[in-house]
Amino acid sequence: MRIITGSARGTRLQTLDGEEVTRPTAERVKEALFSMIQFDLEGRRVLDLFAGSGQLGLEALSRGAASATFGDLSREACEIIKKNAQKTKLYEKSRVLNTDYKAVIRGCQGREKFDIVFLDPPYDSDFLEDALARLLRADVLAEGAIVVCESNRPSPIAAKGLVEKRFARYSKTYITLLIKESGGGEQ
Repeated sequence: MRIITGSARGTRLQTLDGEEVTRPTAERVKEALFSMIQFDLEGRRVLDLFAGSGQLGLEALSRGAASATFGDLSREACEIIKKNAQKTKLYEKSRVLNTDYKAVIRGCQGREKFDIVFLDPPYDSDFLEDALARLLRADVLAEGAIVVCESNRPSPIAAKGLVEKRFARYSKTYITLLIKESGGGEQ
């Protein structure tokens, strides 16, 4: 696994051993995903929940995002993210939080808003819908924010207050791009 382009282009990233711990986004899927959002990255604030190795947030930073907050419950994953951020020379733009997605969102509420959010939770969980609802309730999505959802579900992910921009399939992986509507938070 490597950074595709930008300031850290070609840098190989470490991952945790075993897919039961993390399931890295496949290179082909990552390339397609970043081609969808390539013009939306410059100067943006990124949130990478269920971050694993941090590859999505680090790719965004390499391509010009201003900052990235990484959240993962696994201490080992957070150590890998820190090492990868140092290796790519993107550590100064990174914040790594070793806690669950609920605590990350709670901690950001009223303090910051994000322009791009990556959600790639374990496939056999209900974390995706819960994370979307919490992001909207906490009002941590900037106006026009892009939320990238990765899943194994053959239908688009939906959430009140977010509009589907794109839905695509890559083998067994499905990507849904959602955009925050004007005034699109839950009350």
